[in-house]
Amino acid sequence: MESTEIIQEDIVLPLGFKVWGIHCGIKKFKKDLGLIYSEKKANASAVFTTNKVKAAPVLLSMKNIKNNEIQAVIVNSGNANACTGTKGYSDAVSMAEKTAQILNLKSEDVFVCSTGVIGVPLPIEKILNGIESLAKNHNFENNDLVSFAQAIMTTDTFPKIYSTQVVIGGKKITLTGVAKGSGMIHPNMATMLSFILTDANISKSALNKALKQTVDDSFNLITVDGDTSTNDTVLILANKQANNQEIIEDSHEYKLFQKALYEVVESLAKKIVIDGEGATKFFEVQVKNAKTKEDAKLISRSIAKSNLVKTAIHGEDANWGRVLAAAGYSGGNFDPDKVDVWFQSCLGKIQPCQDGHFIEFNEINAKEILSEKELKIIVDLKDGEENAKSWGCDLTSKYVEINGGYRT
Repeated sequence: MESTEIIQEDIVLPLGFKVWGIHCGIKKFKKDLGLIYSEKKANASAVFTTNKVKAAPVLLSMKNIKNNEIQAVIVNSGNANACTGTKGYSDAVSMAEKTAQILNLKSEDVFVCSTGVIGVPLPIEKILNGIESLAKNHNFENNDLVSFAQAIMTTDTFPKIYSTQVVIGGKKITLTGVAKGSGMIHPNMATMLSFILTDANISKSALNKALKQTVDDSFNLITVDGDTSTNDTVLILANKQANNQEIIEDSHEYKLFQKALYEVVESLAKKIVIDGEGATKFFEVQVKNAKTKEDAKLISRSIAKSNLVKTAIHGEDANWGRVLAAAGYSGGNFDPDKVDVWFQSCLGKIQPCQDGHFIEFNEINAKEILSEKELKIIVDLKDGEENAKSWGCDLTSKYVEINGGYRT
C-alpha cells in the first residue's frame, strides 16, 4: 500500500531549485539581497497585502504572476520601495530585468519583493551590482538556504525555515518554506514575506486553492502589533521536478499535498509570532464551539490582537475580562452568558470564567501557569461546533524601543 505519511527530515531544497543570499550594501553589514532560481519554469501562486498602499514590487509581481509561470525571485531587505512613485516602480522593473538578463529569462518570469523602510528611494545601483555579484560569485552551482533567509530579514532575530516531505503517487515530494517577519504583523497579511518551494507537479488551479486555504488558516491568523504592511507577500512555486502525476483540485493527492503545505506555513507563521519584536511570550487563542467558522476566526483574531490581552500575558495576569471584552468587539456572534475561559501552559490549566462570570481561582497558581513562555487562552462559546485558532505574542517595552529607533 502506498505510504502517504509526511516525512520529517532535515531542511532540504526541492529538486531543481537554487537559492543564495549576499550583502549588496543596502544595510551596513548584514545580508540584504536574495535570489531564488528554478531550473524549470514553475507554476506560481501568491497572496499579497490587503493594504491599499501597495509597494512597487507588489504591483509588479501582481502583474507578472497573472499570466506567467515564474522562474526566479529577487528580494531585497532594508528598503521597502514603497511610496516611492514612478521611480520606485521603474526600479522594481530594473530588478526584474537585471535578474532576467543574468539568468537568460524574460523579465516577466521574475518575481520581485522588497522589505524594509517605507518612503525611501531604493539604492538601485547597489542592488543591480549585487544581482551581478550573485551570478559571478556563485556560478549557480552552490545553494545556501540560510544565507537567503538571512538576506530577507529586517528586525527578525533568527532566520525562519521549515521543510517537509510527503510521498504522493509513489514519488517523494519536498516542500520547503522561508519567511521573514517580526513587526507590523497582523491578520490578512503583514510586513511578512514567505516563499514556499516545492518540486510537486500540481495544476495552477489546485495550487491557487491550496495556498489560499492554508494562508487563511495560518498567516491570516497571526498578530504581533495589529499593523498591516505595504509589502507582504506569500509566494509558492511548484516546478514539477518530482515527476509525480499532476495533482488536481479536490483529489486524494490534493488533500495530501495541502496537509503538507499547511504543516509548512503553520510552522513559519508560528516562528514569526515567536520572533515578534520585543516578545517574551507566545500564546495560542483557541475558540471552540462557535456557530460558524467565521465567528470563531473573528473572535480568536480579536483576542490575539488585543493590546490589553497582550500586556496581561506579559504581566502574567489571568485577566479574563480583557479576553471577553476583545471577543465582544470582534464582530463575531456569540452569547456572552455562555462563555467559559481558561488559561493553560505546561504547568497546568486554570478557569477564571464560567458562563460569562467570574469564578474563584487560585491567583498564585494562575501566576505560575502564566509564567511560562508558551501559553494557551481557551474560549468555549458553547454555541455550535466550529473552532478556530490564532497566534499572538506579548507586548513589551522592548517593542517600543525597537520601533522608536527603526530608521536609525
